[in-house]
Amino acid sequence: MQKAIFLFLISFGIALVLAPLVIMLLKRLKAGQNILHYVDFHAKKAGTPSMGGFIFILPLGILSLFIISKETPISNIAVLASFGYALLGFLDDFIKVRGRRNLGLKAYQKIIGQGGIALLVSIFYYTVNPDGRIFIPFFNTFVDIGFWIAPLCFFGIIAAVNSVNLTDGLDGLAGSVSFIYLIFLSAIIILAGSLAPIAESGTFIQIVAITCGALLCFLLFNTNKAKVFMGDTGSLYLGGIIALLSLFSFMGFYMLILGLMFVVSSVSDILQVAYFKATKRSPTGGKRIFLMAPFHHHLEKKGLAEAKIVFLYSAITILAGMICVVTLI
Repeated sequence: MQKAIFLFLISFGIALVLAPLVIMLLKRLKAGQNILHYVDFHAKKAGTPSMGGFIFILPLGILSLFIISKETPISNIAVLASFGYALLGFLDDFIKVRGRRNLGLKAYQKIIGQGGIALLVSIFYYTVNPDGRIFIPFFNTFVDIGFWIAPLCFFGIIAAVNSVNLTDGLDGLAGSVSFIYLIFLSAIIILAGSLAPIAESGTFIQIVAITCGALLCFLLFNTNKAKVFMGDTGSLYLGGIIALLSLFSFMGFYMLILGLMFVVSSVSDILQVAYFKATKRSPTGGKRIFLMAPFHHHLEKKGLAEAKIVFLYSAITILAGMICVVTLI
């Protein structure tokens, strides 16, 4: 635990040095965010530097050299696959910036990229966890689901990556919820590890410490009014690291509980699109369930300030985390 705290502080310090440099570089490159026309109430944010995810990605890239090795193959894959998603997000952001528009990679390119990484990770994980071991929340027991761990891993990664990406719509929202999620995930890994050993759990916690240290620093520059956005570079990375650490520590089902607000973002968006298409041929045209999706934009349309929405999402995530921890004590 002392090493994890030390890594947290070192990561925060590295990010604190990197942040002004990254922001300055992004401004020079004119890597500003373009705002979609139907999010006109965010027009004042146009031009804010994007791709700020590098602020909390680079510290892990540096410090992982000292905490992972040949003896931690699962941790290696978790870090490398997360960097893979960061690279995919960077390509998406780069195309947006270069084209001065809000459309980056095409849908099929994103699907191929996300699916390809998830497929490789799922195959790897099945080879190291052929029994399909996973922890069942609230019942506090490990069960073996065999081959089904592979498709669960695949769809879990895809869902998490896109859910975090959808949640990244307000200053500090995705970063705050991700920070809280990872902190509670560490506590769950420690408590569940007392019931049965979890391979490489110590390294997982160190990865969380590094990510959270840098993420906390990033939030200093990302909370309202944001000086920099994480972009898809950061949101895809966070979705990847959250999914991979949760699944590799056998805690995959906690993504539905700890990540409740990520689930809300995805479900609200899916329902909105499905209902609109289903009612498209009605006399009044396509109808909507929410004023705007994902749900945090609906709350904005209802008049809630960004800071209050971030607080609400964070508070619910904290409560979900506390429930998860209490049931393990």
